Amino acid sequence: MENSASHVDEVVMQSSSARKNGGWITFPFIIATMAGLSLAAGGWTSNLIVFLINEFNMRSIAAAKVFNVVNGLTTIFPILGGIIADSYLGCFSVIWISSLISAMGIFLLLLTAAINALKPLACGDGSNLCTSPSTNQYVFLYVALALASIGIAGTRFTIAPMGAYQFDKPKHQAMFFDWYIFIFYLCWALSTAFIVYVEDNISWTWGYGISVACNILGLAIFLAGKRFYRHVKEQGGSPFVNLARVVVAAIQKWRVPLSEQTQHYYHDPSDKTTLVPTKFFKFLNCAAFITEGDTKPDGSISKPWRLCTVQQVEDLKSLIKLFPLWASGLLISTQLVMQLSLLTLQALKMDRHMGPHFEMPAGSMLVFILLFTCLAIFIIDRLLNPFLAKYTSFTLTPLQRVGIGHSLTIACMAVSALVESRRLRIARSHHLQGKKDAIVPMSVFWLLPQLALNGIGEGFHFPGHIAFYYQEFPTSLKNTSTAMVSLFIGIAFYLGNVLIDLVQRQSGWLPDNINDGRMDNVFWLCCTLGSVNFIYFLVVSYFYKYKNMDSKPNDVASK
Repeated sequence: MENSASHVDEVVMQSSSARKNGGWITFPFIIATMAGLSLAAGGWTSNLIVFLINEFNMRSIAAAKVFNVVNGLTTIFPILGGIIADSYLGCFSVIWISSLISAMGIFLLLLTAAINALKPLACGDGSNLCTSPSTNQYVFLYVALALASIGIAGTRFTIAPMGAYQFDKPKHQAMFFDWYIFIFYLCWALSTAFIVYVEDNISWTWGYGISVACNILGLAIFLAGKRFYRHVKEQGGSPFVNLARVVVAAIQKWRVPLSEQTQHYYHDPSDKTTLVPTKFFKFLNCAAFITEGDTKPDGSISKPWRLCTVQQVEDLKSLIKLFPLWASGLLISTQLVMQLSLLTLQALKMDRHMGPHFEMPAGSMLVFILLFTCLAIFIIDRLLNPFLAKYTSFTLTPLQRVGIGHSLTIACMAVSALVESRRLRIARSHHLQGKKDAIVPMSVFWLLPQLALNGIGEGFHFPGHIAFYYQEFPTSLKNTSTAMVSLFIGIAFYLGNVLIDLVQRQSGWLPDNINDGRMDNVFWLCCTLGSVNFIYFLVVSYFYKYKNMDSKPNDVASK
C-alpha cells in the first residue's frame, strides 16, 4: 500500500512544475467552487416539487416521485463519477465537464420557466380541468432535470477527493473535509432560504437565472485555479476491472496449494518493496500465486485473467473489510431520510406564525438542520479539535466521529417521538381528529430540538464517514471513496420509502391526516432500529484495523 502511494506521488511530482503544487493555496479555489455549485444545486432542487405542481400542473404525488428520482440520481450517480475519475479522466476533468453539464441543465429549466410554449397553460387550483404537459414538454423537462442531476452527481463528491489530495497530512485532509461539508450545508441553506424566496415571490426565471449564474461562477473559479492544483495522471484503465480479475483468477486456481514464501507470488515490477500477502481471505491469494505459463520470459504477465499482483489482491481485501462498516451507514441515513420525509407533514399541522404577519413555509424547516450542521462542524474544527490537541493526548478518529453521530441520531429519533406525542395529545384535547385542515395550536419551533440533534449528528458522522473512506480506500480508488457515502445516502432514500410503505400497510400510524395517526410510533421504530444498528456498528468498528496503522490514524498524523 505504502509503495503504491509513493509511486503515485512520483507521478504527481513529475507532472508538477519546479515548485510543489497543491497545499492551502488551492483551498480558496476548491471551496469557492463548491460554494457556487451548491448554491446552484440548492436553488433548483429545494423547490422542485412546487415548480412541478405550479408550472407543470403535476399532481402532488407525481411531483414527489419525480423529486425522489432526482434525489436518487444525485446521490447514487456520484459513484459513477468517481469510477470515471479513477479509471480514465481524473478528478479535474470530471469536475469541469460535470459543472458544464449541470449549467446546461439548469439553463434548460430556466427556459421552461421563461417560455410559455415549453410548459402547459397555467392552472391555479390543480383541478382536473388543468391542461397536462404535452409529450414534447415532458421530454424537454426531463432532459433538463437529467442533465442538471448528472451534473450535480459528477461534482459533489468528486470535489472532495480532489481537495483532499492537495494535502499530504491526514490531519489537513480531515480539516478540508470539515470545511467542505460546512460550505456544502451552508450554501444549501442559503439557497433554500433566498433563491427559493425569489422563485416563490418574484419569478422562477429569476430564481433559475441566479442558479445558472452561481454554477458558471463556480466553474470559472475552479478553472482559474488550475495551475495551482496537484494533478494525477489517469490510470488508462479501470481499477474495478483489476478487482474483477482477482476474483476470476482466484476461482480458476482455488485448488492450487499455496506457499508461504513471498517470492512465489507476483509483484508489480515497479514496486521497490515486496508486499507480503495477508492471511485475511487467504483464498484470494491464489490470484497472485505464480503457476506455470502465467508469466512471459521477461517476467510480465501473460494471462491477465489468471494472474494478478499482490497489491491488486490486497486492494480487494481492503474493500471487503470495509463493507460491514459501510452497511452500518445505510440505517443511520434511513433514519435521517425518515426525519426529512415526515418533517414537512408535521410542520404543516403546527402553528408556523412568527409575529402577526409572517408565516414560515413548512419546507423551510430544513434550513435549521443545515445550519446546526454548519455550527457543529465549526465548533468541532475550530474549538473541540484544538482543545483536545492542546490539553489532552486524545484525538477523535473518523470512526469515533461516526459513532458520536450515530448516538446523536438515535437521540434525535427519541426526541422526535416525544414531541410528536405531545402534538397528538394537544390535537386530541382540542378534538381535531378527522378534521383535514385542522392546525394544532402548538408552535412549530417545538421541532427545533430534534432538528438540532439531527444537524449536530450530521456534523459528526458525515465528515467522519468521508474522511474514513478516503483514508482507508485503496490508492487506485481514492476518487471513488467519498462517493461511497453518497451511495448509501441514495439507497437510504429508497429504503425510507420502503419503510413508509411498510408502516402504512401494516398499521394505521401514517394516515393522510397525521392528526389521526401515531407518527410518534414511527419515530420510536426508527429509534429502535437505530439502536440495533449502533450496536452492530460498535462491534464491527471494534474489530476493524486501520490500514497500515497499528495505532489510531489521527494520532499518527499529528506526530
